[in-house]
Amino acid sequence: MTDKQTLISSERIKEYILLIRGHKVILDRDLAQLYEVTTGNLNKAVTRNIDRFPSDFAFRLTPEEYQTLRFQFGSLKRGQHAKYPPRVFTEQGVAMLSSVLKSKRAALVNVAIMRTFVQLREMLATHKDLARKLNTLEQKYDAQFKVVFDAIRQLMTEPEQKKRKIGFKEK
Repeated sequence: MTDKQTLISSERIKEYILLIRGHKVILDRDLAQLYEVTTGNLNKAVTRNIDRFPSDFAFRLTPEEYQTLRFQFGSLKRGQHAKYPPRVFTEQGVAMLSSVLKSKRAALVNVAIMRTFVQLREMLATHKDLARKLNTLEQKYDAQFKVVFDAIRQLMTEPEQKKRKIGFKEK
């Protein structure tokens, strides 16, 4: 692979993927940044080809969803006074963008994004597979191994983010 083909890391793309309405999506502004085009131009290209983007490929956030998103990130000042809420793209919508945006960079970025979505699906499938196998093993063995299975399950769950309290502690 050349340097141009690896210009976008999978880790960077994963940072842009959000879960909205039960779909893994990427915001229009994040895609525009990856494609090195303006958000306006990206949305114009989509609007000109709107028949290629049904609601399961791309959709606009409701004002409530947008407010929630802005609240979660805290610093989404850019686009604060935007005329329309942002559009988000599912994996299929991102794939369809490659037929709308014709640049060489768009093609390379699409390949990187598709690979990232595939990696996420594989990780999720592996995790489910492991949980299923663990349940099968637990049913085979008696209660003396329950502690072991509980410990493994605890390791499989993601740790809670601990929040530090700001300020001074009283003695």
